[in-house]
Amino acid sequence: MYFIIYGFLYLLSLLPFPVIYLLSDLIYFLLYYVFGYRKETVIKNLRIAFPEKSDAEIKKITKRVFHNLTDTFIEIIKFISMSDKTFEKRCQGDFSVIEDLINKGKNVQLHAGHQFNWEYGSLFMSKAINKIPTYAIYMPIKNKAMERLFLKIRERYGTIFIKATEFKQKREEIFKERFAFFLAADQNPGDPTNAYWQNYFSKPAPFITGPEVGGIKNDTAIIFVRSTIPKRGHYILECTVFCENAATTSRGEITRGFRDFLEKIIKEEPHNYLWTHRRWKWDYKEDYKENWIDKART
Repeated sequence: MYFIIYGFLYLLSLLPFPVIYLLSDLIYFLLYYVFGYRKETVIKNLRIAFPEKSDAEIKKITKRVFHNLTDTFIEIIKFISMSDKTFEKRCQGDFSVIEDLINKGKNVQLHAGHQFNWEYGSLFMSKAINKIPTYAIYMPIKNKAMERLFLKIRERYGTIFIKATEFKQKREEIFKERFAFFLAADQNPGDPTNAYWQNYFSKPAPFITGPEVGGIKNDTAIIFVRSTIPKRGHYILECTVFCENAATTSRGEITRGFRDFLEKIIKEEPHNYLWTHRRWKWDYKEDYKENWIDKART
């Protein structure tokens, strides 16, 4: 099954970019107008994040979100046969601050949100950081053929992807040596009782604790990563050093800093964020008050 899927997608990836994006437009039309795939979820999320925006503004943002979403997945397919030279033209960024930290002997954690195209962002970081081993954590895909395909794409430039279900068993071995970790730090926690709670836009939301706890334990440098879209199919990554020594930060400081970072970049480009998942899936309860870290907004 893997070779059938891979063969079909490889042939599809050979199509020129104009045809690829026509296909993306078709998929967008089907998702948005025919099937209404998670449209209500996107609208609900945007209304929570931007209560001041009109229905017309929300609708416009929603359409752009779906355009970016379909572009992201069609671009992943295109990447199967894409040359390094073409990829370098379409995904760029200055990672000199990371190189400086690595040269100082620091291990690094890169915290990013699900901006488009997050898969290209991960691949670009993999390609740019080559002095120390790079790792990422991912949730397994149920379809084994698709998981094998996605790992083949994601690990092209050497990053090792570790299943979230296996990370605890492997982390001690990984942390014995130099490392750089790529983390999607905006993930929804599976258990709201084991999370950091803070206001996210206009409503309390839980944030996973792993990125902060791991950073402090290993005293890593923490870097926040932003992706912008100067034009269709092109991405620029920007790095912001939050701290060089996570161990010196207080409880909740890194997570609050990342929340502030996310809010800022999303407010500037609300269409450049994956709103199809419920960002406020869990409701805050008084039982969680010990995990409330939002000192700036109490």
